[in-house]
Amino acid sequence: MLSRLATFTLLGIEAKSVEVEVDISPGALPKTILVGLAEAAVRESTHRIERALVNSGYSRPVDRVVINLSPADLPKDAAALDLPIALGLLIADGQVEPDSEVDAVYIGELALDGTLRPIRGALSMAIAARDAGRRYIVVPAANAREAAVVEGIDVISVGVLAEAVGFLTSQLPLDPVAFSWESARTSFGQYDVDYVDVKGQEMAKRALTVAAAGRHHIMMIGSPGTGKTLLSQRLGSILPELEPEESLETTQIYSAVGRLEPGQPLLLTRPFRAPHHTISEAGLVGGGSTPGPGEISLAHHGILFLDELPEFNRRTLEVLRQPLEDQCVTISRAMGSVTFPANLMLVAAMNPCPCGFRGDPKKQCSCTPMQVERYLGRISGPLLDRIDIHIEVPPVPFRELSDATPGTSSAEMRELVVRAREHQVNRFQGRKTRVNGKMKPPEIRKFCKLVPAAEELLRAAMEEMGLSARAHDKILRIGRTIADLAHSEQICEEHLSEAINYRTLDRNYWQQ
Repeated sequence: MLSRLATFTLLGIEAKSVEVEVDISPGALPKTILVGLAEAAVRESTHRIERALVNSGYSRPVDRVVINLSPADLPKDAAALDLPIALGLLIADGQVEPDSEVDAVYIGELALDGTLRPIRGALSMAIAARDAGRRYIVVPAANAREAAVVEGIDVISVGVLAEAVGFLTSQLPLDPVAFSWESARTSFGQYDVDYVDVKGQEMAKRALTVAAAGRHHIMMIGSPGTGKTLLSQRLGSILPELEPEESLETTQIYSAVGRLEPGQPLLLTRPFRAPHHTISEAGLVGGGSTPGPGEISLAHHGILFLDELPEFNRRTLEVLRQPLEDQCVTISRAMGSVTFPANLMLVAAMNPCPCGFRGDPKKQCSCTPMQVERYLGRISGPLLDRIDIHIEVPPVPFRELSDATPGTSSAEMRELVVRAREHQVNRFQGRKTRVNGKMKPPEIRKFCKLVPAAEELLRAAMEEMGLSARAHDKILRIGRTIADLAHSEQICEEHLSEAINYRTLDRNYWQQ
């Protein structure tokens, strides 16, 4: 007897449709054959499934069993195929009679006792099932809230194989799992850090406000202990809230790699990724025989923080250049290519020299000019060109550390950022560009109008500082963001002056 059930497998972060076909031939030599480009996790599943059937009170087929996973040329390496294979065996063996009215997709990994374990990529599979026009998706109980985020499909939660059989045969009525965005935001949409905790560094906070308002990449340069990491960790708290579409996109990535916290249905705060400087190229951009996302994609719609930037392998840093421009990563393998999203803010931090104390008023720097130059040389010029804002983060004086007066809070900074973003939404209506940091040259010419005094200031800065054409455009982008923060239609002299001051590395900083 032949049975067919629908399911999905992951390719990257996308769910691909798979049809599980099970054929049992009575009287033939007992043997189980699994075909359809199954990887190790799927090939081993037949042993798990047989014991799960027996331990759940069903009989193991003792005839010749052929299991086909279609399409045959699609790699399948997820244990999520356990549940549809088990149900297919029961149907083909005549132990259960499915209800033809149940239009469902089945996913889940089976334990030996028949319980269902959580799987990776339930959110992507629920989206794919909805897009395919399915009415139900049956998932393990641990993945139910995650899948229920998707509107337009009923998510059925099952804890054991017997419950899935009951739903398949319509003998066990199960209600769809409900999801509330408001409840999820209350539980998972709050940040546990705030800029009010950072003593001093008001100039750095201002620069981070500008960076967040225009989504500009930023580099902070300062001695150890000046608060660079502390400032970076709080950047997400001043960025606009994740929109539902952004939240789903980010959660898909975390779901596909199994990084969602237990009980958390989706991400509602901006991700903050801080990989160690020993990370490999594959760890940063993604890779593997079956490509998976790396740190760049895990920072999608959030922040990628690279501390001690010169300590990273130079080749590893170079792979950042294309994703920062294209906002995606494409990984090619013999079986095809996979594209992962990478729309992020880059925040980098570094010491001013190898010993870390160059320019420190209290500590003596022991580095020679050659050592400082070699230290900077670990970062390529093309990568530095993609970072809009460079600022110095000086040591905090004792009087500021001991001052009981609270500094600028995240709420105050976020209000400025949100209002500036509103100006950009109105400005770029109907355009692919959504923020000032991504303006192309034609948009810079159209939207970055300078008053005469500001134009003269920019001309003088170009001549005296020897700025490049790329630096010229970056100053205009930053100036546009500062003007938005001030609710000004034109870029005035004070806006441009502040923008120029955010280009530390263009002011011969390393030759000081």
